[in-house]
Amino acid sequence: KNINRVEYKPVNLDLLQSLAEAKNLTKIGLDELRAAGFINSRQVVKILAGGTISKALTVEANAFSKAAAAAIEAAGGTTVKL
Repeated sequence: KNINRVEYKPVNLDLLQSLAEAKNLTKIGLDELRAAGFINSRQVVKILAGGTISKALTVEANAFSKAAAAAIEAAGGTTVKL
């Protein structure tokens, strides 16, 4: 086993979309995900391309899949890798 392996918490685009609509957000980062109860303080997050996103969001996360980054940017948003 690789002792340096990083275990990511997966977060899909549809979760970001529903969170942004429910709380009227334009920026979603680790603090917003923690406040909503989706992650705890020690987890690292990877955004995956499950679902669709239609709102222009600034998304901050530890990692992005290529398809998720492309979908966020196609919707007019930006990605920030922490």
